[in-house]
Amino acid sequence: MSSLSDIYTNLPEARDPGMATPEAVAKADYTARHWSSPVAGPLRPGSAEHKRAVAEMFRDTFNPYRPSVIDWPKLDPETLHRVTSLPIWDIAVQTEGKARLRMAAYARLIDDPDMKDALSRNAWEENRHKEVLSKMVEAYGIPLASEPTYHEPRDVEWAYLVTGFSECVDSFFAFGLFEVAKRSGFFPQPLIDTFEPVMQEECRHILLFANWLAWHRATMPLWQRPWFEIRVLAVWVFLVYERLGMAKTMDAEGNVHEQDNNFTVNGTKEVAAMDMPLRDFLDLCLNENERRFAGYDPRLLRPKLAPNLARFLRFFLPRTPRSRALESGQAAA
Repeated sequence: MSSLSDIYTNLPEARDPGMATPEAVAKADYTARHWSSPVAGPLRPGSAEHKRAVAEMFRDTFNPYRPSVIDWPKLDPETLHRVTSLPIWDIAVQTEGKARLRMAAYARLIDDPDMKDALSRNAWEENRHKEVLSKMVEAYGIPLASEPTYHEPRDVEWAYLVTGFSECVDSFFAFGLFEVAKRSGFFPQPLIDTFEPVMQEECRHILLFANWLAWHRATMPLWQRPWFEIRVLAVWVFLVYERLGMAKTMDAEGNVHEQDNNFTVNGTKEVAAMDMPLRDFLDLCLNENERRFAGYDPRLLRPKLAPNLARFLRFFLPRTPRSRALESGQAAA
């Protein structure tokens, strides 16, 4: 049985230096945003065609960029202070550290070769995200708590579901927050360009999770469905509880550090030096979510809960001048 580190650190094609040339990365970046299955007809969850399409999507849209050769742009003192003072870096690094283990642990349990390959690649990319964050922290001198030891999950399915659903919610709001940071100039354009492939990779990750979930539900024995759905509901209860307050992270010395676990939802003021009305922010998240998924085969399922929740909440929020203009077609989305 492979160790988890073998799974999340081993991707044979990533060793080829020719794959990471600027030309190859630029081509891969385009492919990572535009993919359709050549198979005609519907892609019904549970079918062999759907399963193969999901695995091929994830393999074909791989971006070979290397964290070790990222040329981190120089930041002026004011921008550097803004970036390094964001209350997210400890939890971001540790979240990726746990995610790579959870993805790898679940991939190791899967017998189906197509899904096993896709989830193993997902684990590898989570590990690469951790490397990207580590390189950024090093480049900009961001102080971090010493990392705790990452333990293999005891309940592998639970850990995988928590990570997958959490990424679906966090990525939806992160897409909007990233756009706010871009428009406000909080992040300079070179830094936006550096992180853009990572943001699109998150889109691919939750696209994979949504389609894995549909495939898993369709292929599991009927007698297992009730218990699985109870577990899914329990995961959502856990995630709501987790986000009611501050997330607590613990460093290697056992010291507790508080981080804002809801930063993707309430961080607009910190990245835009302004209070953006919640309705406007939800509109932006919905637009960015649709834009990032637009290039993928429409027959593949998209995560629905966060977008649907955002649409539901909009009905109870006051309309703003910007939202009225958007609804009447007088402003750009």
